[in-house]
Amino acid sequence: MSVEKAHSPASRPADSGFPRLAAAALLALGFASAGPAAPEPGGWRELPSVLARIRPPSFPPRDYPITRFGARPGSDATLALARAIAACARDGGGRVVVPSGRWPTGAIRLQSNVDLHLEEGATLAFSTRPSDYPLVGTRFEGVECTGFSPLIYASESENVAVSGSGVLDGCASDENWWSWAKGKGRRDQADRQALFAMAETGVPAGLRVFGPGHFLRPSFIEFVRCRNAEVEGVSIVRSPMWEIHPVLCQNVTVLGVRVSSHGPNNDGCDPESCRGVLIDGCVFDTGDDCIAIKSGRNADGRRIGVPSEDIVIRGCTMKDGHGGVTIGSEVSGGCRNVFVEGCTMDSPNLARAFRIKSNAMRGGVIENVYARGITIGAVEDAVLSIELLYEEGAAGGYPPVVRNINLNGVTSDRSRRVLRIESFRGAVVGAVSISGCRFRGVSEPDIVVGEAGVALADNVVEHGLPPLPQSPHGT
Repeated sequence: MSVEKAHSPASRPADSGFPRLAAAALLALGFASAGPAAPEPGGWRELPSVLARIRPPSFPPRDYPITRFGARPGSDATLALARAIAACARDGGGRVVVPSGRWPTGAIRLQSNVDLHLEEGATLAFSTRPSDYPLVGTRFEGVECTGFSPLIYASESENVAVSGSGVLDGCASDENWWSWAKGKGRRDQADRQALFAMAETGVPAGLRVFGPGHFLRPSFIEFVRCRNAEVEGVSIVRSPMWEIHPVLCQNVTVLGVRVSSHGPNNDGCDPESCRGVLIDGCVFDTGDDCIAIKSGRNADGRRIGVPSEDIVIRGCTMKDGHGGVTIGSEVSGGCRNVFVEGCTMDSPNLARAFRIKSNAMRGGVIENVYARGITIGAVEDAVLSIELLYEEGAAGGYPPVVRNINLNGVTSDRSRRVLRIESFRGAVVGAVSISGCRFRGVSEPDIVVGEAGVALADNVVEHGLPPLPQSPHGT
């Protein structure tokens, strides 16, 4: 595997002539052979116990069709949905059923023991009027505030779900929500900077209010401080922003969901400061990261201090997006114990398969990430990208730590490079292990900026690049 070695300005040595290096120079760069057929990392032995702790919700066998509460096809169903949810919760739980047809609605707020179930042929079509979304406590890009309600929202609830085979249509476009985040005069920029400044200067979260007259877009589905939450089977299209966003939750399952939404910041699923998450059998075709694991931004993330942990991603398909499986950039609370297996990633519009991004303002410890049995057709840039110079880069007092990252049995047919690692003095990138992998159609050398410890097993094969001469400078 050929490597292009560079140093950040803060750590550049006096002799800075570092040409591209051949495989013989890997050891001098912090790359070491892991020996033949390296065994799978011990972390996989923890997977059964992690899965055993993830308990999806269950509901009494009672149905509450929204038509019983006044809903009529083609008419605003907001009030009928609220009445059905209230009745269902009051009776001890069950399913609020949306039958076939197109049902316009504003914000929906779930309660404990309620499963919002969309039957085949049902579409919930959400209003694009901000006035239809009351103010609630939320997290916007990793910072707590009061803002427009997510389209579907639950807070401090237990046993909540959105299920079925219908469609959730956010109706977002360049004429409404997406216009807030596009163009040179994007309207959300001043609000974003104001919110981030409030967090950095210690303004209490309850005083960070961004309602009418402000332009912070809502997520589609957001569960806040919930236990036993599920999104299952539905299709999600045209989201204002992040699609599925559990925050500070325990036991979350996302099963068989199809996401197709290409607006700005249209991440597919963003578990944030959650423990015990299973994302299984989903399809992501997105305008941003397909899956992005987060734990709060900068001072606010450190104030709350809750990591994301015990995250299982399996059997998913990633199409367009910035990254297939991403950790960060809002990861100040840390992230640990992530298991990815049996996924397929393939699109010339998918920039990276695995992406870790942080900086010296975010900080965070990211550790124990395991991937196996991953099939990659084409990605535009790198199979594995560790970007610690993201946005603010080295400017900050909280250098991130990335360690114990394991790729086993990963194959790819085409990528610009296998590795892109961008770090800086003080940050840590260590114990990155790659074994039993095959990378074809690699067109450019790998890039390592700063120091990194990467172990390559003898059974890692890279096809596509000609042999490169060893550096005359040694290290």
